[in-house]
Amino acid sequence: MYVHGEIWTAKEMFVLPNEFIYWSIQIVMYPFMTGLVAGAFVLSSLYHVFGFTKLKDIARFSLVFSFALLPVAMMPLMLHLSQPLRGINVLMTPHFTSAISAFGIVFLTYACIVASELWFVYRKHFVDTAQALKAKSTRTTGENLRLKLFSVLTLGAWDVSPKALEKDHKAVTVLAAIGIPVACFLHGYAGFIFGSVKANALWMTPLMPVIFICSAVVSGIALCILCYIATMEIRKFLARRKGTAGGLSVEQLKGVEAYEVRTSARYLLIFMILAVTLELLDIIFRGYTAVKSWEILRSVIYEIDFFHIFILQFGLGNLVPFILLLIPGLTVRRAAIASALVLFGVFMMRWNVVIGGQAFSLTFAGFMHYHLPIIPTTWETFREGLAGALLVITTPFVLFYFLNKIFPVFLEEEAH
Repeated sequence: MYVHGEIWTAKEMFVLPNEFIYWSIQIVMYPFMTGLVAGAFVLSSLYHVFGFTKLKDIARFSLVFSFALLPVAMMPLMLHLSQPLRGINVLMTPHFTSAISAFGIVFLTYACIVASELWFVYRKHFVDTAQALKAKSTRTTGENLRLKLFSVLTLGAWDVSPKALEKDHKAVTVLAAIGIPVACFLHGYAGFIFGSVKANALWMTPLMPVIFICSAVVSGIALCILCYIATMEIRKFLARRKGTAGGLSVEQLKGVEAYEVRTSARYLLIFMILAVTLELLDIIFRGYTAVKSWEILRSVIYEIDFFHIFILQFGLGNLVPFILLLIPGLTVRRAAIASALVLFGVFMMRWNVVIGGQAFSLTFAGFMHYHLPIIPTTWETFREGLAGALLVITTPFVLFYFLNKIFPVFLEEEAH
């Protein structure tokens, strides 16, 4: 019988017999996915709250994508737990002195805010679709089902007068304004969990929640840019075949895509600078104070995990995309490459925090190395290996595909 963590842990020098890397790839995926949720919502709020009209098109896209990411935020924890059926207790039995229980409260609050905001944004679409289906003299079985669905989604609010729509817009603004701190707290809590572990020298820093929040916004914006580009490429492909897509020609779609991507890339740069500055400041501060645990931390940061931290995270995941975005004449293709590298950099930051934080023994005289299970041979190696991580990554895209049928991210009547 294996101890949890024994399969993928390799030990070096003096390590206690009961020490293993217990938190594996799923605990890396957990803060990564919650960060994407918060970041995508913040991008949509830049339009709804602060009135950045240049982001109008991608703001709706980000809001729907944030809703698709939301159910997946807890999926890594469910896969990691030995008794996942007990996970619902976090949401149903709130306890205000427990950090993990506080997450349950914040998670439900955030879910209600995003769902309410989506309803106000798409209420007119629900009413228009339901009325158009009602007007048909003959309807297919599928159309009858859609009519029932959209009639229910209106919640009995059929008024689409300018006055009613103005109230909807005000409600969206209020909800988005409330949602920004809740979204930040949703992900800042993950940094709080790590930062409050007194027994781990790498994790215990008051900067950890702030670093997590800033990198969350970066990853959310990067993911939305990347997915927006992919979606627009599909629309352009359909426009070439049919002549138009959503009332727009191929050239019009290219113009809209380039405009939205360049505008979003500016905000991505701003948050990248903030996130990288905080991360470097944390490393510099640790070196300057040089507390008792600094010797082992220095070995981990500058020797064992040097390639992961300074080459992959800061080099490939931060410096390269930063240069790509700063070069004048930003193209859509260059923005897509930069966004993909930014996502990789944020993932490596999560990896270095979770896995790197467990790399040294509590004896301060030994190290542990993590070997990701690639080929699943048991349920344990499936959920804690590459297959489980890929399952978590692909799920929000499947959800987004079906949500787009109900909440279309590109409305024809708002084509420009």
